[in-house]
Amino acid sequence: MKAKGFIQDNFLLSSKVAEQLYHDVAKHQPIIDYHNHLSPKDICENRKFNNLTEIWLDGDHYKWRAMRANGVPEKFITGSASPFEKFQKWAETVPYTLRNPLYHWTHMELQNPFGIQKTLNPQTAREIYDECNEKLQSGGKYTVNGLFENWNVESLCTTDDPTDNLEYHIQIAANKNLKTKVLPTFRADNLLRIEEADFIISYFQSLEKTTNNTIDSFQSLLDAIAKRHHYFHELGARVFDVSLPYTHTADYTEKEINTIVNKVLSKKELTTLEIEKYKSAILYYLGTLNHAKGWTQQFHIGPIRNNNSNLMNLVGNDTGCDSIDDLPQAQRLSKFFDRFKRENKLAKTILYNLN
Repeated sequence: MKAKGFIQDNFLLSSKVAEQLYHDVAKHQPIIDYHNHLSPKDICENRKFNNLTEIWLDGDHYKWRAMRANGVPEKFITGSASPFEKFQKWAETVPYTLRNPLYHWTHMELQNPFGIQKTLNPQTAREIYDECNEKLQSGGKYTVNGLFENWNVESLCTTDDPTDNLEYHIQIAANKNLKTKVLPTFRADNLLRIEEADFIISYFQSLEKTTNNTIDSFQSLLDAIAKRHHYFHELGARVFDVSLPYTHTADYTEKEINTIVNKVLSKKELTTLEIEKYKSAILYYLGTLNHAKGWTQQFHIGPIRNNNSNLMNLVGNDTGCDSIDDLPQAQRLSKFFDRFKRENKLAKTILYNLN
């Protein structure tokens, strides 16, 4: 008799009512995914994956973080090890993720779309890897767009920087064969990295090039941001996104922010209060743009980014060096939104508490 995995039809459904709601209603509904980090290039080119490591481990900092916690050397995470060696180290880590969603996700994804009900561990790694690779290399329903159809993905919003020219989104929009609607999201994190002098000057230069606007004042910066925001809107964007360790609520005047921007452009060091004032001003302006365009805004509240400076310098930002914060957010959030509410400029908002 063929062994069955633990991901059964009623997995996580703890009552008859839950079973009825899922099987009779939710199961048949399409996926509408308003936040993800999928690659527009992969979608545009309908990428066919060579192996399970490419689709499962490349760029997945949740798995990377678990592997590091399990003592796996960086060589087998973001380093020079072969694809199977990296997968083998993930297979060694999986049993230790029991009671973490990573364990459930791993086995749900093996069952659908691959039809594999075995549990992943060092002993089953090679067999599972080879079986999945054979299916991935066959293309068809295992390409990016084939997987979208398999999971009934009606629409999704990728995560895109304001300076991105969105060339792949333009091509995707012209593809009549793709059933999934793919839209960009205006991800504003880089606009706030004012304390990183070299980065923000380079970023302003990219923004100048993208908008053909000179940034030499606070107002010219706002004009450039508004231009990109409108460009995203024209290409279908209706969602804004930003990650905030905490919300920024400092009072400021336009004159103060203009002075701060000039200090940045002159490569002068900013005070902590000036940094806070700048971020408060930019976030307020972005919020008014979101309201004016009828967008929904998403705030990731509470992450502490890039805690491991050595690893960040080695492999870059957003590679699994983040953590959650326990700072109380309620009062700051209330103050942050008060101004929008007073001025009747509060856009529809989604809050993600990362704790």
